[in-house]
Amino acid sequence: MTNFSIGFIIDPIESINTKKDSSFAMMLEAQRRGWSIFYMQQGDLYTRDGVVYADMQKVTVKDKPSDFYEVETSIQQELHCLDVVLMRKDPPFDMEYIYSTYLLELAAKQGLLVVNRADSIRSCNEKFFTAEFPQYCPETLVSRDMQRIKSFLKEVGHIVVKPLDGMGGAMIFQIKHGDANTNVILEAITDHGKKTIMAQRFLPEYKQGDKRILIVNGKPFPHALARIPAEGEGRANLAAGGEGVGVDLTEREYEICNALAPRLQEMGLMFVGLDVIGDYITEINVTSPTCIRELDQIYSANIAALLMDEIEISRNLNL
Repeated sequence: MTNFSIGFIIDPIESINTKKDSSFAMMLEAQRRGWSIFYMQQGDLYTRDGVVYADMQKVTVKDKPSDFYEVETSIQQELHCLDVVLMRKDPPFDMEYIYSTYLLELAAKQGLLVVNRADSIRSCNEKFFTAEFPQYCPETLVSRDMQRIKSFLKEVGHIVVKPLDGMGGAMIFQIKHGDANTNVILEAITDHGKKTIMAQRFLPEYKQGDKRILIVNGKPFPHALARIPAEGEGRANLAAGGEGVGVDLTEREYEICNALAPRLQEMGLMFVGLDVIGDYITEINVTSPTCIRELDQIYSANIAALLMDEIEISRNLNL
């Protein structure tokens, strides 16, 4: 596709770790196709008289650890002048993030293809979204009532608690029934009952890997990145020191992906990172899923190309 323009809303481009950054992998693939790449941050978006605009920089990129991008020009234009914009800003998912989704949703009404769809990333909390698929989840409670959480702990014996807005393994705790630290953990994570959290039955299979499965427009990449926890660590996240190992998807994992696919496609969630431990979903990541670079390296793949193919098809259908 010639004269195709793609925008990326990301954190400051100079902060990219080119070895691991999935947005950077997408930029490289877009450039390989001859597409024009535009870089923006959240604060560059605005609306005037009902039209969404952005201050944006046209960039070129190189696959190396430093001096990896060059700004060709800076422009200000209507956002829907681009063919597609990828919302790849990392959490926190705060009010500023929500305001950005409002702007992107308005731009979509003006003809812009937004990946992932703005109203859907606003609606789908990455932990709470799993509640739509209870048959594929471990026993789960979402509440801010400490007594209710303690009753759930007594029922299942061993739980993991985590904030609904956390990322990278932050503020994740294991609690066993009878643990003397139960009250202090729940007081801290719920802010004495003021913040809603998620509690799930502990899955000991996490030691074999908290798997990240990438789903592109409903179709799973056939291999997952199993994040193996470091020795003595209760979390498998790469940000918490976990090791990434490539594994083939199991029959159960294909079953899960196929069950989720129609809903993801219906919601315009074109690029999704599914977290699976054992036989169960623990999170459905829709804001800025990662692990493209790691899986590409292990399997000599090009997952970003699969996504760009789907973007081309969707854009052509919208024209």
